[in-house]
Amino acid sequence: MIPGLGGMNPAQMKAMMRQFGIKSEDIDAASVIIETTEGKKLVFDSPNVTVVDMKGQKTYTITGEPREEGNTSTYSAEDIEMVAQAAGVTHEQAKDALEETKGDIAEAIASLKKE
Repeated sequence: MIPGLGGMNPAQMKAMMRQFGIKSEDIDAASVIIETTEGKKLVFDSPNVTVVDMKGQKTYTITGEPREEGNTSTYSAEDIEMVAQAAGVTHEQAKDALEETKGDIAEAIASLKKE
């Protein structure tokens, strides 16, 4: 039984969903990775994934415990090297400056030279 559904069991729920043209399917996923705009990754190992299709619009539901992986740089090694050499700083400082300036190489170099 699913709590909050008035005692309706999962089989009844699926039958009712089919009547409304809603299809639900479980996906056998080994892992799911979500990359955020901040460059972080949420990794779900052995998740429960369900896809619900309502009139052609698919919605994916992921259930599980994610682990967070650190910031992954979205800037090329060449860009980081160029900023580091031009500003005379470490690669980590160059990467941080690129992130702060949203990838603007000239602005990253200028900001590092001011320090």
